[in-house]
Amino acid sequence: MLAPNLSSIRNRNVLRSSTVLFGLMAAALLPITAQAQEAAEKTTRLEKLVVNGSEGTATSIAEDNDTVVPTRNISALKTDTPLIETPRAVSVVTRKELEDRGVQDMIQATRYTAGVTTGAFGYDPRFDQIYIRGLSTTTDSDFRDGLRQPYMNYSTFSTEVYTLDRIEILKGPVSVMYGAASAAGIVNRISKMPLEETHREVELQYGTIGRAQAAFDFGGPVSDGMFYRVVGLARDAETNYDIADDRYLLQPSFTWKPDEATSLTIYGLAQKGETDASPRMFEYDGKLLRYSDPDYDHQKVTQYQIGYQFSHEFDNGLTFRQNARVSDVDLEARYVNTSGRFAVPAATSYPTTAVTEAQRAYQIDNQLEAKFDTGAVSHTLLAGLDYTWITSDFGLGFGSVAPADLSSAPTPDRTDFSGRDLRQTGVYAQEQAEFGNWRAVGGLRYDWVDQTATDKDAGTENRKDDGALSGQAGLLYLFDSGIAPYVSYGTSFVPSTQQSADGTVLDPTEGEQIEAGVKYQPEGEHYSLTAAVYRLVESGKPQYVFDDSLPAGYYYKSSGENTYKGFELEGRTEFDNGISLIAAYTYSDAEITGNVNPALIGNTPSTTPRHTTSLWVNYAIEEDTQFAGLALGAGIRVTSGSYTSDENTDRNPGAAYLDASLSYDFGKRTPQLDGLSLAISATNLADRRERVCTEGYCYYGQGRTVLGSLKYKW
Repeated sequence: MLAPNLSSIRNRNVLRSSTVLFGLMAAALLPITAQAQEAAEKTTRLEKLVVNGSEGTATSIAEDNDTVVPTRNISALKTDTPLIETPRAVSVVTRKELEDRGVQDMIQATRYTAGVTTGAFGYDPRFDQIYIRGLSTTTDSDFRDGLRQPYMNYSTFSTEVYTLDRIEILKGPVSVMYGAASAAGIVNRISKMPLEETHREVELQYGTIGRAQAAFDFGGPVSDGMFYRVVGLARDAETNYDIADDRYLLQPSFTWKPDEATSLTIYGLAQKGETDASPRMFEYDGKLLRYSDPDYDHQKVTQYQIGYQFSHEFDNGLTFRQNARVSDVDLEARYVNTSGRFAVPAATSYPTTAVTEAQRAYQIDNQLEAKFDTGAVSHTLLAGLDYTWITSDFGLGFGSVAPADLSSAPTPDRTDFSGRDLRQTGVYAQEQAEFGNWRAVGGLRYDWVDQTATDKDAGTENRKDDGALSGQAGLLYLFDSGIAPYVSYGTSFVPSTQQSADGTVLDPTEGEQIEAGVKYQPEGEHYSLTAAVYRLVESGKPQYVFDDSLPAGYYYKSSGENTYKGFELEGRTEFDNGISLIAAYTYSDAEITGNVNPALIGNTPSTTPRHTTSLWVNYAIEEDTQFAGLALGAGIRVTSGSYTSDENTDRNPGAAYLDASLSYDFGKRTPQLDGLSLAISATNLADRRERVCTEGYCYYGQGRTVLGSLKYKW
């Protein structure tokens, strides 16, 4: 779990001996010799040429983004497979849903999804704190376009939702397809990529608290078989509790499609942002105050990504795909703890902390897909080889400042340096079989993980080599009525970086899940219903161990185990009268089943609510009336109480939150204004700021926000 505050780094010194290194596997791009030809007819308004390199997904994925009832996914099996035929729980948040709800970040994007909870650390714009089935996906399950956005020490890759076409959420272990990933599943962010039709969009936004943003999205054909897209954004924003949320980015992409069998997309991202390094709050004399000083506190992150997606379909039914990316993130953060001003007597100095990290990742995923029949059975066989190399240099420093000098206090010198290097190679194979109404999936994967941790101050080095076998299986029966019951099984692993008392790195954390469910989505209808029950076990979690008999230091054991059992229900529909509805309910029964402290066994893990439910309703007036073009949306999110710690001695209260949206398409009534629209969105209308505590760290929820957007498309 990601530390909720930089002070935890100091208190536990976990990162002192941590190291990171990931490696790059060179792979040559297959020759492309076909000559350019006439572009195919445009058959859809926003036809996507390449989405994660999946051949045949173009039209279906683009059509999915124009509805809140998606029918397909490309993440669960790395093939273009209908959701109704995928034997596992998958939720998809489309571009239309993002716009209907006025979504501004990844937290807002996912919180109307069954099985997902957010806000375990209150309002914290530093990280995308998303939980699936009670487990965190913040550091181990952040994926973009099929490749992991890695985390090593502290820094993470921030995702701007304006740059995305859709979000696909896989629930439960998916290591067969993706290697090291949390037992929770993954959140795969699908980027905007080149369009075959011309698309131009500019947007201006203003709202609470002092948020000003401008964005654009241009794309279309360059010449025959060549297409482009450029997305850009600039934001200057202050949020609740005087926390900054500034961001500037440019995301270009270019597709070359010389023929219907071959496609190459090259894309990039340059992004710079600033927020605060310590958003923790506390209540004093009836007021909410920051531990840190906003004028001193900052967290600056610069990130770059460049990659490509290549696909070629051979005449013999084979399809080769290659997905590669280089990523770089640099972080510089500092904060001060001013809570001593309320001590008696008041503190004469305040402690300061500084953190820096430079992280780089090289990734490549090669896939070979074969489709063939043997008698009455149709096969889709997928074989893959992927490689990841990540390196990280981490620096930490501490200091102090007198209260009178706070406004001009310098950043502490970094005195604690460490490095990490991780290289992972995985080979995998998956079979999808279709026979009559039956759909079967089976897959195996083996990973080799080599990691090195370096204490640059002491000049010591620690190495760890791991091997992990992952598996998955699923069986589904598709009735002609659109009802599809299924069962599935899957395993996962995440390499550990913590050390035991003898100096060795711990074994990986493992996950195992069995799931049964039913899906209902009749062909051609605009509604879907999914229900799932599951039992998920995460074992071998690193746990801090204190023992007076051990040398001074911090040591861990792979003794943590939690078991999660639950039920999920999600329904989506669009009526002909312009009303759409998204409803979700989650029941979670979580239990600590292994722990270094036997007294905790049988308790509920902290910040794991038993009940979570949500409902979003949108009404777009399509009829030719004086209200044509007007759309109204309203939502409610309800979460039951949870324990503040694994000791289960105190509880966080349950809460209900109200959201709303309103938009108007001027072109519906005035053709001269076609493409111009206005939208207003509001979250947490009642301005509830509940306190959420997790293992001693307490945060407050985000207050009410209201944003207005003026958009023009042509």
